[in-house]
Amino acid sequence: MKAEAKQLYGIVAEFDTTSAVLAAARQVRAAGYSKLDAYAPFPVHGLDEAVGAPPRALPKLIFCGGLTGGLAGFFMQYFACVIHYPLNIGGRPFNSWPSFIPITFECTILFAALTAVLGMLALNGLPKPYQPLFAVPAFKRASQDRFFLCIKSRDPKFDASQSRRVLEQTGALGVYDVEAC
Repeated sequence: MKAEAKQLYGIVAEFDTTSAVLAAARQVRAAGYSKLDAYAPFPVHGLDEAVGAPPRALPKLIFCGGLTGGLAGFFMQYFACVIHYPLNIGGRPFNSWPSFIPITFECTILFAALTAVLGMLALNGLPKPYQPLFAVPAFKRASQDRFFLCIKSRDPKFDASQSRRVLEQTGALGVYDVEAC
């Protein structure tokens, strides 16, 4: 019986410095690969651009969440004080907006913070109980002192042997196959 060919998630290369992983990411992108991912134990300036990461959507989501919270807080008070239960206290107008500022501010912060947390979880695809890269023994050092660059198999240009060759030409410490789950 013929042995089954293993399904690949991608091919990952290991580097020991930030400059090496940056140069490798630029070299791989120049070779025409577009589905890359980089892993580092700390933020590396320029790595997002080097792997071609799309612009972040989270700041826009947080702004929309904060704006929604501010408007909801203001109109909640407006409805209560002007429409539902108007009280003339000390001759002030029903729509006394300066008194609405503290609750409006607090609702803005609350909605923005909740949007940040929920948006971060959704955009990161969390919770993710299993990542195929965890099966690569060398990847344990990704949170300590090593940097990794992965070409994913869903890249249109992906060919296992050619992709491996491209990563080996970058001067990687090691190049590993990552089996899909």
